[in-house]
Amino acid sequence: MMPRRSFRLTVVASAVLFACHVHAQQSETSAADGLSAAPAKADKAAAPAMQTVEVKGGYDPRRDDTASKMIVSSEEILKYGDTNVTDVLKRLPGITVTGAAGRPGGEIRMRGLGSGYTQILLNGERAPAGFSLDTLSPDVIERIEILHAASAEYSTQSIAGTINVVLKKAVKTAQRDVKLGAGGGRDAFSSNGNLQWSDKDGIFSYSLAASFYRYDYQYDNPADKPALDLGYLPDGRQNLLRRITGTGHGRSEGINLSPRLNWAYADGDSLTAQFFLNAGRSENRSHNLTETLLGARPEYDTNDGTSGNDFVFGRTDLSWVRKLEGGARLELGVRASATSNTADSHPLGYIDGTGLALDRKVRVKASYSSLSSTGKYSTPWMPGHALSMGWDGTVSQREEARRQREQALPGGQPPVNSDEHFDADIKLLAVYAQDEWDITPRWSMYAGLRWEGIDTRSAGDTFDAVQQRSSVWSPLLQTLWKLPDTKGDQVRLALTRTYKSPSTSNLIPRRSIATNNSQTDPDRVGNPNLKPELALGLDASYEHYWAEGALLSARASARRIDGYTRQGLLFIDERWVSTPINDGRANTQTLELEAKFPLRAVLAAPMPALDLRASISRNWSQVEHVPGPNNRLDQQTPLSGNVGLDYKTPDGVLSTGGSFNFRTGGPVRITERQSAYTSPRRDLDLYAVWKFDAKNQLRVAVSNLLAQDFESNTYYTDASGTIARTGVSPTSPQARATMEMKF
Repeated sequence: MMPRRSFRLTVVASAVLFACHVHAQQSETSAADGLSAAPAKADKAAAPAMQTVEVKGGYDPRRDDTASKMIVSSEEILKYGDTNVTDVLKRLPGITVTGAAGRPGGEIRMRGLGSGYTQILLNGERAPAGFSLDTLSPDVIERIEILHAASAEYSTQSIAGTINVVLKKAVKTAQRDVKLGAGGGRDAFSSNGNLQWSDKDGIFSYSLAASFYRYDYQYDNPADKPALDLGYLPDGRQNLLRRITGTGHGRSEGINLSPRLNWAYADGDSLTAQFFLNAGRSENRSHNLTETLLGARPEYDTNDGTSGNDFVFGRTDLSWVRKLEGGARLELGVRASATSNTADSHPLGYIDGTGLALDRKVRVKASYSSLSSTGKYSTPWMPGHALSMGWDGTVSQREEARRQREQALPGGQPPVNSDEHFDADIKLLAVYAQDEWDITPRWSMYAGLRWEGIDTRSAGDTFDAVQQRSSVWSPLLQTLWKLPDTKGDQVRLALTRTYKSPSTSNLIPRRSIATNNSQTDPDRVGNPNLKPELALGLDASYEHYWAEGALLSARASARRIDGYTRQGLLFIDERWVSTPINDGRANTQTLELEAKFPLRAVLAAPMPALDLRASISRNWSQVEHVPGPNNRLDQQTPLSGNVGLDYKTPDGVLSTGGSFNFRTGGPVRITERQSAYTSPRRDLDLYAVWKFDAKNQLRVAVSNLLAQDFESNTYYTDASGTIARTGVSPTSPQARATMEMKF
């Protein structure tokens, strides 16, 4: 019989070698790879010697809860000195971020899916339209919760999963922390600062988290790496070649404020008021030159543009917790939020030989406000049962005004001047009940039922009034079975009903105009007849906890999605228009492997405090009404993974580590006529923390060490031939230093 230690070493080595082997098989020349995603950081505490196999430690939601969730602590969030949350998330198992490395604005994905399939929550509530996690400082976050299977307590608009970002709440007596950081690379420079202030006086405590950031950047598409417009006839002869070069620069800056007041009474009741303010602005200038070597010239040969955006997001949460007899508990909450956003753009188009032919100024002013009420009653109603039920109701309003002015210029199109306005009222009501009970000491069940109803009404001066009502029942079932005669082996199963509701912008039939309209750069318009996507999900996982901080796990999942939404492409009034449509069924499957452990847990000899981690995720999907091959759902990321390590010296003065993440891309078939391609992405990040004394330390980090260019292509093919747009985004390494001080 194989010794347990040898077996574990074999399993760990196999998992890591499998990840490396699969990664090595991805060919860059085949343009089928991609990169991103990463692990949760391994626990920093060293494990006991291998002879002590007993799993120690307190309550761990991932291990102990029937409805499991993975918790990413504040220490892990801040480890690499990141200035935005997306850089933190890319290192977590099963999560990927799209786009070029080191560039803001990437889409966050679970199971390789974004576009509303992955639910992003802020303190358990969906963030309003226009809010971006890129503007949220990691320093104001207490923890990040990752839910792979839906829970009745949160919205079930989570086909791929849920990421809940929880702002800081814990109050430490007389905490005074200040952080100042700066960083940069070849094409960017950033600075940031953070203040943490908290104290306590009897039953009253307070805390304040404040931060600022500024990010200056520049980018270019040089002559040796231009974007290309390509065209081919059905017989393969080329009939279009345009080279697009350009430069751009800009900046973004903002602040985060998060004060919190708390009263904790002797009888166990508590009253909490938490406020959050996120404000900022950004601006960008660009210059693009199109050189036509073959075929028809574009509408404008040269495009210059400026754009700017100012935003303010504020939110207030008031919550009251009342402890009742028999261990029961009542939680009541009221939330109010408001967002204001002003976006300006000024595109200029030039025609060779004619001069300025387009001078368009556009201003869009948008506002969003909401009022929410939540309630939850929980009680141990029977021995071994934990019953809870509650509600979540929200009333919100959105208003948007768009003003466009164009100059009448020789050689240009007739000017289009417009004043558009629309407003939308959204009402959401959800009620739920859930019960978690221990059937035996080693077998527990979770059952939940949630009903959500959404009523959206919108009206504008350029389209008829739109109203859509939808409601979804979501039965949920999860179970946890701890295997007999083991101390750390367990199996999970989950059956879920989830959905994806159309966004308000996708429902409103208001057109967004593209400057150089084409099949690969169309106008965009919403679809008021869009319906929710409904998904039936099955999850199964095996977890092996074999020492403190050591885990091996395998997770498999499948989703069947009805009413799948894709972007349709139409030719209307001599212009190409993209609009979302429901188009049948899609299926997706995922397999995830994860390993993390202290080195001391697998080697009996004295070893350094080295923590290792690795994960790999493989995703498959098929859209039934789109012919294959590569008919993946939502341009799903096929393969992603990461390998990382953390080390701490025996005296605790130096902590260091690194993380390597990869994400494949490759070709994808979007519709019968549309397809796309993205290149592989690989990230290598390193960090080091030098602790001078108990109150002062220096954190240094380097990200995107591999500086890999990112390629993204789109294609349109019909009976007349193929049109393609290819583009390359160069990147560079970024270094950052942060001084952290306590007073």
